[in-house]
Amino acid sequence: MENGEIEGAADDGVPVPAPPNGRRYRPVGSSDRAVIQMTSMEPGSSSSTSVAAVSGITPQPPRNLTVDPSLQEDHTVSQGDSKLELFGFDSLVNILGLKSMTGEQIQAPSSPRDGEDVAITIGRPKETGPKFGTMMGMAGVWQSLVLVSFCGACTFLTGISLSAIATNGAMKGGGPYYLIGRALGPEVGVSIGLCFFLGNAVAGSMYVLGAVETFLDAVPSAESVTVVNNTLVNGTATASTATISTPSLHDLQVYGVIVTILLCFIVFGGVKIINKVAPAFLIPVLFSLLCIYLGVFIAPRHNAPKGITGLSITTFKDNWGSEYQRTNNAGVPDPNGSIYWDFNALVGLFFPAVTGIMAGSNRSASLKDTQRSIPIGTLSATLTTTAMYLFSVLLFGALATREELLTDRLLTATVAWPAPAVIYIGIILSTLGAALQSLTGAPRLLAAIANDDILPVLNYFKVSEGAEPHSATLFTAFICICCVVIGNLDLITPTITMFFLLCYAGVNLSCFLLDLLDAPSWRPRWKFHHWSLSLVGALLCVVIMFLISWSFTVVSLALASLIYYYVSLKGKAGDWGDGFKSAYFQLALRSLRSLGANQVHPKNWYPIPLIFCRPWGKLPENVPCHPKLADFANCMKKKGRGMSIFVSIIDGDYHELAEDAKTACRQLDTYIEYKRCEGVAEIIVAPSMSEGFRSIVQTMGLGNLKPNIIVMRYPEIWRRENLIQIPSTFVSIINDCIIANKAVVIVKGLDEWPNEYQRQYGTIDLYWIVRDGGLMLLLSQLLLTKETFESCKIQVFCIAEEDTDAEELKADVKKFLYDLRMHAEVIVVTMKSWEPHMESSSSGAPQDDSQEAYTSAQRRISTYLSEMKETAQREGHPLMEDGKQVVVNEQKIEKFLYTMFKLNSTILRYSRMAAVVLVSLPPPPLNHPAYFYMEYMDLLVENVPRMLIVRGYRRDVVTFFT
Repeated sequence: MENGEIEGAADDGVPVPAPPNGRRYRPVGSSDRAVIQMTSMEPGSSSSTSVAAVSGITPQPPRNLTVDPSLQEDHTVSQGDSKLELFGFDSLVNILGLKSMTGEQIQAPSSPRDGEDVAITIGRPKETGPKFGTMMGMAGVWQSLVLVSFCGACTFLTGISLSAIATNGAMKGGGPYYLIGRALGPEVGVSIGLCFFLGNAVAGSMYVLGAVETFLDAVPSAESVTVVNNTLVNGTATASTATISTPSLHDLQVYGVIVTILLCFIVFGGVKIINKVAPAFLIPVLFSLLCIYLGVFIAPRHNAPKGITGLSITTFKDNWGSEYQRTNNAGVPDPNGSIYWDFNALVGLFFPAVTGIMAGSNRSASLKDTQRSIPIGTLSATLTTTAMYLFSVLLFGALATREELLTDRLLTATVAWPAPAVIYIGIILSTLGAALQSLTGAPRLLAAIANDDILPVLNYFKVSEGAEPHSATLFTAFICICCVVIGNLDLITPTITMFFLLCYAGVNLSCFLLDLLDAPSWRPRWKFHHWSLSLVGALLCVVIMFLISWSFTVVSLALASLIYYYVSLKGKAGDWGDGFKSAYFQLALRSLRSLGANQVHPKNWYPIPLIFCRPWGKLPENVPCHPKLADFANCMKKKGRGMSIFVSIIDGDYHELAEDAKTACRQLDTYIEYKRCEGVAEIIVAPSMSEGFRSIVQTMGLGNLKPNIIVMRYPEIWRRENLIQIPSTFVSIINDCIIANKAVVIVKGLDEWPNEYQRQYGTIDLYWIVRDGGLMLLLSQLLLTKETFESCKIQVFCIAEEDTDAEELKADVKKFLYDLRMHAEVIVVTMKSWEPHMESSSSGAPQDDSQEAYTSAQRRISTYLSEMKETAQREGHPLMEDGKQVVVNEQKIEKFLYTMFKLNSTILRYSRMAAVVLVSLPPPPLNHPAYFYMEYMDLLVENVPRMLIVRGYRRDVVTFFT
């Protein structure tokens, strides 16, 4: 031999060429003995992970092959065709089987699980896609070390995140659900918590089946029926054809149900009984681990196979590199097989052996000191078991040749001292302990979710503090028994692993978010944590999920998303101070600071309306706002974007009415939510409405998030109900808005304003009199974005003097609208000015529909002015109104009144059938009686059913430019 080549030949005697690295191995054929195994034994501490002895991991074979002795050439020849086998699952102790013993005939499993799907039929068995590949035999020592370190790093980082969150205050029952829910919100917590519960419940049945299979394998006489099958290689009979004797599905079901019921009795006994029983499961498992390691160090013994060399540096070097190979659909190593095993497949094979770190947190309500027990127990178990895995890789890499690693199904049983039977006992007790752990933790998790009262459907599982969750235990046992009766968990098991990984990712994301936000309440006692470590841990969980199976990852995420949607739809609202709320708060603060105090560019301008809820008059009891105000506020937003501030003012003393204000604020919040309007509610207590509004307009908002439009209802009832205080309040509010540079929109005909289901037809007419920064044009465009007004067309009426060039004005306005990307019909209307009116008045007053209202307004103003003069003359002081001196210019009063009359006449002539009319709001004249201004406004809105009176502010809200 040269260059360290190892002699080998294929089954037909043809020498096998050496691989590029100079070494040569005989391909593993169907006549070789089955492969390796991994035992995972985990101490039953409050939080622990798996402890394993690894000699390699392979797809699981049908067990208990009976081989014709005439086909055996020596003791290293295969006992028959077999699948490669995995031993190791997530739980208290991750052992599903150390099943076959070297040189002895044993029975095959009848319960397909995790990598085997054996048909219980006479003749050719059903072929299945192999689900696991070998680890030591195929990956070699160095890739096995990388694999163990990769999976161990994921659980270790999760343990760090878990420790940080668990030590940030008192922790109730529910374990990871409680932590995730309080960090990411009830919707995320419940969705991941229910998935984690389902994973634990179904995993319990998997452990029960593992224990039963191993028992039937060790005690064949306990079987009632044995089914014998033939195993074929590549679908044809060969010299290595073997028969498989499998326990019947009936045996697995009967024994599985009995074992599950017995475990349930233990669980019903409570935590004290479980703690007393735990050593009975733990001590034999630890003893079997000791026997394996003793056997490794004293190997090879006198009856050991030739492939077991003992601890040898030469064997270690030979096993250092990887040598992946193919298997056929039945999982048998075959150079011409269709399945190729790589590192990704091994990740899916090994990862279940490192789960179980949530065992302590699942029982958080039963721990005396969660803030001490969870970090110490979780991290100690994680480090210990990871170190044992790494140590086992090194030992078994130096213990046996690659051929032996690939062909000996139970290498640990082969080398165990003093006898392989010890391993059987360890398997049975470890899987029973794992099942007991699942039946203990899952009900407590479900009860914790129910106690939070998020989902009413879970109320049946509520328990009082300190009580045992008997209802949840029965439900968990029911799920476990159903899965045991089904017997085939092939499709469920990968999803279980995904649920565990989802839970781990949720814990890491929770710690990442809390650590990154660093709120004042984030003060964990466990100091060795950082947001970057939690982020890496979460990313590792996601990567491992996709490495194992992208399809099962999608299914698991879809199920969690459906639960999330259901909780959002049907669940009760809960405020747990989760990290998302803190994130929203900090994001809002940063956004507010980034906006600064400078004016917003017209391209980024959004309406932030301040809705003045207090009506001019009374509303029914427990009605905090006019029902149509929220409908109108929604019409001012494009696709619902923007924020509205609903404000109401209570007259009186703040100290006396503070509680009334809080009650009114809650009612207003309920109204806003009912109307599905994005907004906030504010209640102000002030001596009067005028003073209260003046305070609001000065202080409401922060930075550039201050309200920029004041919306209120037109006081149509003031004359009818003789509310003489309304004119002064109305004028005061408008003057305050002008001084504070706020836009004003006054809604006339609010009672007739259409809701979202009342479609409008016709036109939206704009009477554009003064430059308002484009606000009136923008409001008309926002109305068109709503289904209510989308069938309407816009008409722009330009009011001009008679001597104005109408065509030139029309062309200019059309060009202006085109540059603003607005479609509208332009109409120019001329109006008589004051001087022509004076000339025509000598021949008779104008006659139209508004004449009567105009004449009545003149008469009322004349009467009110006469009363003011008489009072001033009698009391010997200038003209006064509401304690303030006013200046009256009768000529200006008449001019103002006539202008309103002509504008109203024009509106009635052109826009009587319009869906809504928008007109510019004239500012109140300085030192003018408020009563006169209300007469002007009444004349303007006379006989117009629905009108928006708009005044912009000293800035543009639209722009020509991109």
